[in-house]
Amino acid sequence: MIRSICGVIVFLLFCNTSFSQGVTSGTLEGKVLDEASRPVAGASVLALHLPSGTRYGTVSRADGAFSFPGMRVGGPYSVSVSFIGYEEVISDNVFISLGNVTKKDFVISEQPILLTPQIVWGSRPGGATVINDKDIGSLPSISRLISDYTRLIPQSRGSFFTGQDNRLNALTIDGSMFNNSFGIAGMPGERTGVAPISMEAIEQLGVSIATNDVRQSNFTGASISMVTKSGTNDFKSSVYYSMRNQALVGTKAAKSNFNPGTFRFNLGGVNVSGPIIKDKLFFYAGLEIENYVRPATLFIANDGNQTSEGNITRVLKQDLDNLRSYLKENFGYETGEYQGYDFSTSALRIIAKLDYNLNDKNKLSLRYNHLNSSSDQFIANSDALGYGYRRGSINSLNYQNSNYSLVENIRSVILEWNSTLSDRSVNNFFIGYRHHNESRKNPAELFPMVDILKDGITYTTFGTEPFSPYNGLTYGTFQIQNNYSLFLPNHSLLAGFNVELFNSSDSFFPGAQSIYVYNSLEDFYEDANGYLSNPDRSTSSVNLKRFQYQYSNIPGLEKPVQKLNVQYAGLYLQDRWSVTPNFKMIFGLRIDLPIFGKTGFRNTDAEQLSFRDEKGAEVKYATDKLPDSTPLISPRFVAEWDLLGNGKVLIKGGSGVYTGQPPYVLISNQIGNNGLLTGFEWLDGSLSYPLYNRPFNPQTDKYKPANITGAPALRYNLALVDPDFRFPQILRSNIASQFILPWDIVSYAEFIFDKELNGMTNINVNLPAPNDHYTGADNRTRWTLGSRLNQKISNAIVLKNENRGYSWNFAATLEKRVTDRFFGKIGYSYGETWNLMDIGTVAYSTWSYNPHYRDPNNPELALSMYSPGHRLFAASSIDFGLFKFGKTTLSMFFDAYNSGRASYIVAGDLNGDGANSNDLIYIPNDVSEMNFTEYTTAGRRFTVEEQEIAWERYIMQDRYLRRHRGEYARRNGVTLPMISRIDISLSQQVRLKVFGKENRFSLRADILNFTNLLNRDWGVGKTLITNQPLLLSGTVSTNGGVKPTYTLRAVNNELIKDSYITTATLNDVFRVQLSIKWDFGL
Repeated sequence: MIRSICGVIVFLLFCNTSFSQGVTSGTLEGKVLDEASRPVAGASVLALHLPSGTRYGTVSRADGAFSFPGMRVGGPYSVSVSFIGYEEVISDNVFISLGNVTKKDFVISEQPILLTPQIVWGSRPGGATVINDKDIGSLPSISRLISDYTRLIPQSRGSFFTGQDNRLNALTIDGSMFNNSFGIAGMPGERTGVAPISMEAIEQLGVSIATNDVRQSNFTGASISMVTKSGTNDFKSSVYYSMRNQALVGTKAAKSNFNPGTFRFNLGGVNVSGPIIKDKLFFYAGLEIENYVRPATLFIANDGNQTSEGNITRVLKQDLDNLRSYLKENFGYETGEYQGYDFSTSALRIIAKLDYNLNDKNKLSLRYNHLNSSSDQFIANSDALGYGYRRGSINSLNYQNSNYSLVENIRSVILEWNSTLSDRSVNNFFIGYRHHNESRKNPAELFPMVDILKDGITYTTFGTEPFSPYNGLTYGTFQIQNNYSLFLPNHSLLAGFNVELFNSSDSFFPGAQSIYVYNSLEDFYEDANGYLSNPDRSTSSVNLKRFQYQYSNIPGLEKPVQKLNVQYAGLYLQDRWSVTPNFKMIFGLRIDLPIFGKTGFRNTDAEQLSFRDEKGAEVKYATDKLPDSTPLISPRFVAEWDLLGNGKVLIKGGSGVYTGQPPYVLISNQIGNNGLLTGFEWLDGSLSYPLYNRPFNPQTDKYKPANITGAPALRYNLALVDPDFRFPQILRSNIASQFILPWDIVSYAEFIFDKELNGMTNINVNLPAPNDHYTGADNRTRWTLGSRLNQKISNAIVLKNENRGYSWNFAATLEKRVTDRFFGKIGYSYGETWNLMDIGTVAYSTWSYNPHYRDPNNPELALSMYSPGHRLFAASSIDFGLFKFGKTTLSMFFDAYNSGRASYIVAGDLNGDGANSNDLIYIPNDVSEMNFTEYTTAGRRFTVEEQEIAWERYIMQDRYLRRHRGEYARRNGVTLPMISRIDISLSQQVRLKVFGKENRFSLRADILNFTNLLNRDWGVGKTLITNQPLLLSGTVSTNGGVKPTYTLRAVNNELIKDSYITTATLNDVFRVQLSIKWDFGL
């Protein structure tokens, strides 16, 4: 399996890759020379795609050069050169790769002798990795997601590249933009967890990070391009089926037992291709159905006698049973189960494609792609509504009906027309459209969402998921692009344009069910019983931790709808200059212009309000003002040098500006959060300012204002975009080298450095200046007089640019092809990504989730959550000739990597800025710099002295904490332990003739985390038991100032003593998938 992958990568490392938006093909170019190495002009050059009969013809130019841009990828091709008075030269078995320039120079002779053409690998390192359909079919995978294959790129972590947000990648299929442009997720299909297109339909997949092609746009991470298969002159078909269930899953993860529950996965598909008119018109069609039913959560409630570890939570089964019965009996609300229930994911993928050879100079391709998918999803962990952190750890467990289901349906159609205008010029034209539906559905009637805390963090949750009421999202993009190429002596010129018309309609009504947060289960029972005694009461005896409610502010409007229209146009020019046969330079310039439609809502009330920016200056905003239309200029330069002229030492380096489209949800937030469409109330209770006037009520709109007129709401939040906001841009520079070492070992190394020109960050302009600070070693600033400049505004988050971020990455590989049956590759990479903030999708969550220790509007530069760290991987594949009837293939992929990053933060709002649990801890030099308070939990009392001793021991056993004493913890400063896993694939092929046609039957087993199958202690990850070991308990006056006081977290009724816990999830045990496939001719 990996044999083929390694082989193609060895080849492609020589390649100067330039696939991008609108690039679906490859290029063949070279020179025709006589025996004296003089150029031959006017020679006829013909390339014939043997499977389909597709022909490409041209003549050599004055300098002997010829070019075939826009060639169909794959092969084999037969290339012939003929000229009067010279013997014809033919080269067979030529293959074209996506976006690559394959160079072949031909020497023709006046003697009647057929000369073998001289092959010169004209492409260069530092470009891209291309994976063909054979590689896709052999790499170990059970999900068939795109990220299973992009892990072959050293700088990748799944679909994340060089530490960049995967929403800033550009994905194309057959030249059509296929991104999740709205930006809720990074890749299409990611929201429902399915592949957006059947990988069986993919001819080639390519990934480029640092490219010279100015056609490539809309990314600051990586460009991922896929080209689908086409029909040929032979009728072919495949039928395949894959399955797995709980019997094929491991049950031991180190010392923990793992119960995978009962599940089933089934995937089946069929494809067929062939000619409609031989040599002229071809078709390809495929259908694939996937269904996956599995346990929703493997976390379980505690029976009261168990230790909270592995998948056993601290949440007591008795508490959950009693609460479920109470809600059903008194309010008629069905919570659903809290464990032992299933989630379901289903997908239907269809593809249909026509290829039409009008003549030797004009080729048409029409492709339609169809995805219907749905998936059950967990309740959000965000604290933008409620208290967050509701599931996915041993601390909390939510009920089934607090989850939701999601559809992700995609329709995409693209037409491509490739034309050879003359022997010196070609043209490539695209037009297409895609449509996405990503709407939600709740499993029960609306009911207030309630977070119940214990020891300062969420314990359990019931009610409607906070962000799902009336949630419906659709969006679409119309695309047109044209590329014109002109070939001159020593110069290949490119000019083109692209236009995208984006529109979205988003019904986003979070908090419409009303949100309550209680400090304890007892508090909820007391408040709910108060309602049962007196439903019309206006106050409660319980001090509510938090209340939030969003309501429609337009009379008669059930749900708000925010519409966004964006026109995005680009112009570009490029010159590929062959300075000498061994040295080339590429100059390019791209100019993009985004234009936003006037779909915002003007709130004249908000325009009068004064806010405060990150510099302390007074600012005002117009809620209907979307970003200005500012040209985005992207120059690029690349130099390529074949140092010895024989392809054994290749150097490439360059620098350029890359422009990406922001997730459009960040702009759409402004259209929906303006104080006109909706009103929003956010009230917090504390000991100093108790909240008694929002008693619990099962009526979701109980606290909607009586008089709604459409005027600005009484209370609301704002999401704004700086009028000067510009699309993300980075300056990316790279240098790469490739050496052919002794024994034909290929070494490759690349260094990439990115500098943010237009990064993205959020500030809360409704946050006043801090008015106080703590005293002592931890002297951070505080907000003690409130965290709102304007009391009617809960928060006002502004999306802005920043230019302080940067990243760097070094990658190296060694590859060796020993025989036709064995390949091996080993690679290493290390990288760091530094920024001010990792941007999410909800404006307030992005700001409030950003850990800091000072002014949250002026965070320090720190490591991104996507910062990759170390990665070591190896791949190998071997074909055994065990049986004459078919090959036996064993493939392996080893991956060792840092499993992520974390931040040590305090549980609670330490600095009073209104955001919960985002304050980085201060790491004391000794216990004298800490102030603990005695507390009792679960009947156990912990003294100040016990906590001081335990905290000191905890610091000393934690590598990060003990190295940074006397400092504030850094955002994402904790590097989680390395994970090492091996995936393998074993397949057996059986060949036989049926009616004169070769048929191939394949049986295959994919084993993920094979390491765990070998030893229960291998392939198992580790994570922090908690990143909040300290809970804020209050303050204490000392020496004329105030210091914070804490309690040290207890785990299993003992003070925390270890940082890490071994995880026991599905990824920590082995998984086996069995497959069968039948390939046959018709």
